[in-house]
Amino acid sequence: MKKDNDWKGRLNIVYSTNPDFQFEKDEEVEPETLEPARQQLRISLDKRNRNGKSVTLVTGFVGTADDLHTLAKKLKTKCGVGGSDKEGEILIQGDFRQKVLDILLAEGYRARII
Repeated sequence: MKKDNDWKGRLNIVYSTNPDFQFEKDEEVEPETLEPARQQLRISLDKRNRNGKSVTLVTGFVGTADDLHTLAKKLKTKCGVGGSDKEGEILIQGDFRQKVLDILLAEGYRARII
């Protein structure tokens, strides 16, 4: 059982004399995952801030972090390379724009190369 004394979440509250005071936490709500036919994914090649190495960048995903991770894992496995997924973006190491486009179109996503 988790204790309800997470003091880091209440750093901006100094003191309250109200006996009925309840601290309201701002919980971030993840957007619901759209169906693949409604997703508008953009595929691009990025070399900035990567020491000259190129990565394939997939942006525009709307959905939960778990669904993003699942899609990223599928793309990395089919391309046979590494990568990561964070903040709504999927990074695939190397120039795999056309292969990623083919995979996404086969899965039913709407995607295009920029």
